[in-house]
Amino acid sequence: MKTLFWLRDEVKVGEHRTALTPSGARDLIAAGANVTVERSTTRIFTDQAYVDVGCELAEAHSWVEAPEHAYILGLKELAEADFALKHQHIYFAHAFKGQDEARQILSRFQAGGGQILDLEFLQDELGRRVSAFGYWAGYVGAAIGLSGFIHHLQCKGVYPAVSSYPDRSEYLTVLREQVASLSEQPRVLVIGQFGRCGRGALDLFADLGIAADGWDIEETKAGGPFKAINDYDILVNCAYLAEGTPPFITKDSLGASPRLSMISDVSCDPNNPDNPIRIYSQCTKLTKPIIESDVTGIRVQAVDHLPTVLPKESSEDFAGQLLPHLLTLCKGEDPQGVWARARDFYSSALTSVL
Repeated sequence: MKTLFWLRDEVKVGEHRTALTPSGARDLIAAGANVTVERSTTRIFTDQAYVDVGCELAEAHSWVEAPEHAYILGLKELAEADFALKHQHIYFAHAFKGQDEARQILSRFQAGGGQILDLEFLQDELGRRVSAFGYWAGYVGAAIGLSGFIHHLQCKGVYPAVSSYPDRSEYLTVLREQVASLSEQPRVLVIGQFGRCGRGALDLFADLGIAADGWDIEETKAGGPFKAINDYDILVNCAYLAEGTPPFITKDSLGASPRLSMISDVSCDPNNPDNPIRIYSQCTKLTKPIIESDVTGIRVQAVDHLPTVLPKESSEDFAGQLLPHLLTLCKGEDPQGVWARARDFYSSALTSVL
């Protein structure tokens, strides 16, 4: 029986990315797999682009009727429902870390005999993720932080909703016009400069000709809060959240009149007790990406799906990282043990949550 990948339409509002590009689908078909793609009006790649490489089309959300051996491939959460789930789903389930919805999600899979092969938990032998959107999260997070800084410097109105762009060049055109309106460049700090997110953030500023300082483990290992942050206009936090991380900033450390006025928290863990940005308590949305923090005069960006602003580049990057591992499923192989570990993570989540 041929391996079957079923690419589902996303239900998350504003989501335009995909875990499988048309070129990736072509490679899977060449390797002997069948690929079915649900019709979508929001996916960055057209339905016809998939048909052109040999995919079958299906109606949106019809994966529930897919053959039981199909791998249901997606990115973000499934629509809320209560029927049992019988397939193997490859997506970001957000159900392995004790999230509020974890019990309901996992119980559906347990009831139907399905499995979650969670994209966040696809790891190599060293425990490193094999595919991630981090670079583009950092890139877009830095862009919104900079754009928000300029907006609030020049007017008092609420920062507008952010839409997706066809490609990076169009977004940069918009941003360059905003930067050209500045009388002087802002002082920018990126924390977590050597990670995927940090590299993306620094590249955004480089693309716009803006100098940015970078900190990483060496600069933060002594533990915060760090009053030096007060001397920057924009902080982009891309640091990996580790248990016991001391705060980078607090209300007290910011003092009475910090220069800092914009924080883009790409890491975005406002409800974690170890969150190093301890002056806000909620994620934001692309419809209202920037909110007031708990400190007067300082605003925060904390969107949790930033890469969808650049769905073409972020999808090509992520899907390109994932594709070699999908190809191993076609061959019935798992040379790095990526899928075996994913199944173990799922089993452990069932035990710990249910």
